[in-house]
Amino acid sequence: MTDHANESMLPGLPAPAPPGTSALPEGTYEGVVVLVTGGGSGLGKAIATEFARLGADLVIAGRKEERLKAARDELAGLGGRVAARPCDIRDPDRVAQVFEAAQDAFGLPDVLINNAAANFPVPAEDMSPNAWRSVVDITLNGTFFMTREFARRHLAAGTPGSVINIGASYAWTGGPGFAHSAAAKAGVKSLVETLAVEWGPYGIQVNGLVPGLMPHEDMTADVRANLGRAAPPEPREPDAAVGELNARQPALRVGAPRELGWAATFLASPYARFITGHTLVVDGANWQRRGLVSPEMVTVRGQMGRGRFGG
Repeated sequence: MTDHANESMLPGLPAPAPPGTSALPEGTYEGVVVLVTGGGSGLGKAIATEFARLGADLVIAGRKEERLKAARDELAGLGGRVAARPCDIRDPDRVAQVFEAAQDAFGLPDVLINNAAANFPVPAEDMSPNAWRSVVDITLNGTFFMTREFARRHLAAGTPGSVINIGASYAWTGGPGFAHSAAAKAGVKSLVETLAVEWGPYGIQVNGLVPGLMPHEDMTADVRANLGRAAPPEPREPDAAVGELNARQPALRVGAPRELGWAATFLASPYARFITGHTLVVDGANWQRRGLVSPEMVTVRGQMGRGRFGG
């Protein structure tokens, strides 16, 4: 058997624990209010699910009321109470309103998950001013407005709290084809490190959480296209057949959304009180991979099938 054949039989990282299991004690979040932006679908809902299983009272916020209502009904059977509130996080007044609604329903949120973001691939030279503003406004400004409102209310009340900002690995590396999102996520990472120091004396933790490739219904069009070429759309679990996507990961598998949820419930838990200002990457080391030989350079325009700019 050749060395290459042996390499093809490598096991990769083990599959995650089954759905519905948790590393934290049952009831860890009983009496705790958790607010999740973008909580109606995708990774936001996956995070909300794991908090619900541990007894949290949930407020899920987003712009699409149909998704929010469906998610509320799904999450309500898992643990604590669930409320769904529409919110445009770009508007500070709307942000204040969603906190008022959460406080009226269950009390001041103890945990804030800033998951809402915007993204789509585009060469920087083709990006319109509106495209730039839209992504930065939602991803960076919206995250700040939510975090500021959360902190102001806790500072006034003299109570501790925990913030988790969902980031992206290209906050460190840059993201060709995603200049708007990469710049915004770099800002989000900087907020984690800045606000953790500012608010630590008042008992407020601020951490970041970066997902790897975790197939879900809210994936951007470029990832969805790759998934479509590699495998059928369902099922989405990492132990199912997802074709070439598994082979492209150092872990030899994609992630499961619940793995991000488990990381979030740990970071906001009593067992992580001394962790703040940290960004945890949950991606099977994919963002750190390097080749021994540099691959051929293909421009972003070429990767997207676009002709020469101005041609």
